[in-house]
Amino acid sequence: MIWNHTKECMSREQMRDLQGRRLHKIVEYVYHNVPFYRNKLQQAGITPDDIETIDDIVRLPFTTKQDLRDNYPFGLQAAPMSEIIRIHASSGTTGNPTIVGYTRKDVGVWSECMARCLTAYGISRDDIFSVAYGYGLFTGGLGVHYGVENLGAAVVPASTGNTEKHVRLLRDLGVTGIACTPSYALHLAETMERMGVSRNDIRLRVGAFGAEPWTENMRREIEDKLGLKAYNLYGLSEIMGPCVSYECSEQDDSHICEDHYFPEIVDPETLERRPNGDVGELVFTTLTKTGMPLLRYRTRDLCTLRDDPCPCGRTAVRMGRILGRSDDMLIIRGINVFPSQIESVILSMPECAPHYRLIIDRVDNLDRLTVQVEVRQEFWANGFDTLTPITDLEKTVAARLRSVLSINAVVQIKAPGTLERFEGKAKIIQDNRKLD
Repeated sequence: MIWNHTKECMSREQMRDLQGRRLHKIVEYVYHNVPFYRNKLQQAGITPDDIETIDDIVRLPFTTKQDLRDNYPFGLQAAPMSEIIRIHASSGTTGNPTIVGYTRKDVGVWSECMARCLTAYGISRDDIFSVAYGYGLFTGGLGVHYGVENLGAAVVPASTGNTEKHVRLLRDLGVTGIACTPSYALHLAETMERMGVSRNDIRLRVGAFGAEPWTENMRREIEDKLGLKAYNLYGLSEIMGPCVSYECSEQDDSHICEDHYFPEIVDPETLERRPNGDVGELVFTTLTKTGMPLLRYRTRDLCTLRDDPCPCGRTAVRMGRILGRSDDMLIIRGINVFPSQIESVILSMPECAPHYRLIIDRVDNLDRLTVQVEVRQEFWANGFDTLTPITDLEKTVAARLRSVLSINAVVQIKAPGTLERFEGKAKIIQDNRKLD
């Protein structure tokens, strides 16, 4: 199924023409309404008339999260406050939060793009859809919620917390679709098992998962435990929220709503454009946003882009899975380490559960990576609660991690259910180093 055939299936030539016209319009808009961008463009010797096609985007300056924080709270807002109908804020641990204001037009585009995502997953107005992202300043809950309503399906605004009640609602209401973080989906499955509710007792068939990195192994784990088809959902509040890209029935990378969000891949060091297929930092320009448009926003997410045809019929550029971050990837003894690499190793081993923590310390001026991982209940019950099998498994996991990461890691096997669970984004990294 396709929600908006005109926009999702237009030819590459038509899309580029549309993007060029919208880029010129948005540059003109921010030039006259955002002093920050007017100053940046003037410093670069650029006027809106210099932007004629989408290829001219390389002449525009980049925008970073620090720019948003430096202009806190409304310095990058283009629309007057009288036109702002909603304000979200990104979750951040340091500095000012990222404040994003949305006009009525923005919310309409958001719900339109979210309806595209849901339709690609196979959701229709006949479905009952539970939204288990957090509601409030985080864009996940309301972002998906409005898309479900726009599509015409029945929405259950479950949010996070009270997971046992959520399980009962899934069963009793016959919920067929769910949106949440992948880690919460696994937590939900664990709660179902504890309550004696099997995948056959519920009707879930579609899951939209995002807001944190996850792997193909975790996808298979979720699909097996919940009996659904698990799809990737990508977004970020600075650009819009969930709906920036989405998988289709092929589950072969995510289609970008590129009539609204123009993607680029750049080298994170040189900021030079990279061709499709190369790994680099994902950059987005909002082509239609009126509340807080952004030019060439550096997401810090590392991935690839591709524009080959998809069997589903959609022609939009697709982005690969997020491989890590260009700013907060772990650098251990000079080696770049992505948590997704560690997760892939852990989930490739049948004894290991998809619950782990990464702890980085500095001992005698050397970095030390400790990986704590739970054993699955069925293995623990069959003799893993004694020292020898634990030690053997720790050595096996450490050897596999060494072959993938090229560094040594201390592996600590934990009993089932002993690592902390999270209903929002999983906090899997604890970096104890004092890095100035």
